[in-house]
Amino acid sequence: MSSEPQLWQVGMVLEGSSEALCPPPSLELRPSCNKSQPSPPLGSSSQSHDGVFPEDKEPVKYGELIVLGHNGSLANGDKGRRRSRLALYKRPKANGVKPDVIHNVSTPLVSKALSNKSQHSISYTLSRSHSVIVEYTHDTNTDMFQIGRSTESMIDFVVTDTAGSGGGQGGVVAGEGGGGGQSAQSTISRYACRIMCERSAPYTARIYAAGFDSSKNIFLGERAAKWRTSDGLMDGLTTNGVLVMHPAGEFVSEPAPGVWREISVCGNVFALRETRSAQQRGKLVENESNTLQDGSLIDLCGATLLWRTPAGLRHTPTLKQLESLRQELNAARPQCPVGFNTLAFPSLAQREIVDKKQPWVYVNCGHVHGYHNWGYRKEKGPAGPGGTAPASTGERECPMCRRVGPYVPLWLGCEGGLYLDAGPPTHAFCPCGHVCSEKTVVGWSQIPLPHGTHAFHAACPFCGTWLTGEQGHIKLIFQGPVD
Repeated sequence: MSSEPQLWQVGMVLEGSSEALCPPPSLELRPSCNKSQPSPPLGSSSQSHDGVFPEDKEPVKYGELIVLGHNGSLANGDKGRRRSRLALYKRPKANGVKPDVIHNVSTPLVSKALSNKSQHSISYTLSRSHSVIVEYTHDTNTDMFQIGRSTESMIDFVVTDTAGSGGGQGGVVAGEGGGGGQSAQSTISRYACRIMCERSAPYTARIYAAGFDSSKNIFLGERAAKWRTSDGLMDGLTTNGVLVMHPAGEFVSEPAPGVWREISVCGNVFALRETRSAQQRGKLVENESNTLQDGSLIDLCGATLLWRTPAGLRHTPTLKQLESLRQELNAARPQCPVGFNTLAFPSLAQREIVDKKQPWVYVNCGHVHGYHNWGYRKEKGPAGPGGTAPASTGERECPMCRRVGPYVPLWLGCEGGLYLDAGPPTHAFCPCGHVCSEKTVVGWSQIPLPHGTHAFHAACPFCGTWLTGEQGHIKLIFQGPVD
């Protein structure tokens, strides 16, 4: 039997038909064909997030999720389920679910129907007097992972808003710490999405909008975009939507952006709405699926996640390899062409505080210098030797080629999963100064990332800063030692 999900064939009563006057209270959903394997919850085994298998048995890794804009760890450090990167492993016991029975109920009965906390369900409110509830049953063939802003135990990966555009070093997270740990302005849903992984090879991973709450329910209210499908089933979209972009080619060998789509609660693929939360859904895209592939991007309206497969990650540098690349850069003893002092990239652990020996670059030409407090053009901005304020607020004139532009410190990209290869760190993103391989800067410079309700911008994957200039990146020009 094909591993592709299929549609459930069901004799669903449509509104307006003669049978709708007295709809059957429930219908069984026979998974003889189920086009987009539906929603899954968190089972009892979901509490274990690390070391899910005994040491003597190699765990199966489905893939890894990496939040863009954090460069290796959250600003306040990775803690438990709140982190910048999460590996999804095969669970000791399956916790997936699949649709089982569909109920037509009057709305006053909805609360009673949803009160069974041992039963997963999705409730679609069609009107004040009519709701459809789809019950889900245990699926022994899949594992379910939930992602969202909520810190409740059913969420495997707690994701909070990533600061865009301003993009400070290391990525700023809104709503970190504090009582509830949530930002009132957050646009990320508490139960944003869920990923279903098949427990047998090739371990296909599929994404669905919305996650089950603490009562094991997904509730789409009267105002939510929802509809009956052509075969009589139900589907819907979440308020701000879950967007997915699969790469057009092989992410590692031929990086090229695909087209952003929206994923429904049942995993169907749609063209984007006019704005992020518009009531009218986009057009169904029948020849695309919700199956994740290496390099797929998932946007939760406030944070964007990258999916990497184990095969794809084998092409990326490890933290140990990145440290080796840093040492090689420093061993070449690059020098400031003006002050002739030797420059050195700071350790990977050092972030936000600029080191005295740190290399700086003119992002419009690529000439690498040591820090100097002169050469300002236009409006003069704040700067202090070794200070934390980058001098990007005032443009500078490069003493080597006289080109005027931002002048910023260089930082090595620390999150290996964002690299497209393990090539030498010869290029930097503009205007933030994050350094990585040529293939990596070229690939990410082509990818438009969602921002706000309908805007898209290419951004540095390490810090989230919007890219500037003709290409969004620059080749670094180092001066070697003169002796």
